[in-house]
Amino acid sequence: MEPIKTLDALACPLPRANVDTDQLIPARFMKEPRSVGYGQFLLHDLRHDESGRPIEGFILNHPEAAQAKTLVARRNFGAGSSREAAVYALVDYGFRCVIAPSFGDIFASNSVNNGLLPATVSEEDAETLLAALGEAPGSLHIDLEAQRISVGDLSVAFSIASTWRTKLLNGWDDIDMTRQHARAIQRFADEYSRQHPWLNVTVPAGKIISRG
Repeated sequence: MEPIKTLDALACPLPRANVDTDQLIPARFMKEPRSVGYGQFLLHDLRHDESGRPIEGFILNHPEAAQAKTLVARRNFGAGSSREAAVYALVDYGFRCVIAPSFGDIFASNSVNNGLLPATVSEEDAETLLAALGEAPGSLHIDLEAQRISVGDLSVAFSIASTWRTKLLNGWDDIDMTRQHARAIQRFADEYSRQHPWLNVTVPAGKIISRG
């Protein structure tokens, strides 16, 4: 995954609470292979009317929305089912960060595993950021190392689990997180082998050991 240290890009305000995974990507689109690009399905039923035409005024239909890297929303973002495709839709659209007061637990975990930063802010700060952005995409600076979000003269803190922060800063997955302890793991294996030498018996190929 591509590491995230800072993000300087446009952010889209989405002043909605309880945006669930079925809204992020309706189930009928999940039969499509990801190779088609799930970004086109992101918030599809909020972006389009019943005839499939884009709804004027919806933030993702703004001409500059395609350049945005951050989405700012209200509480309980990503609630609902555990579908990882909801994160795929955000990432394929181009988002690297979602800012909200709270997230669905599984959604947040899936986000980190796909290089998407779930930045948790207070409800007050979420409203302040939404007000600062207004009704159009606006510039936002995110510093993951300092855990700060800035827009103009406004600066607010955000929280994220330390393990998730490490993964995103380095672009690591779960295997990479284990590899950082490779020396300690090897030391343990060597010491365990020394204490239990009978575990190190090498059986010649083709030989069957009888258990009596």
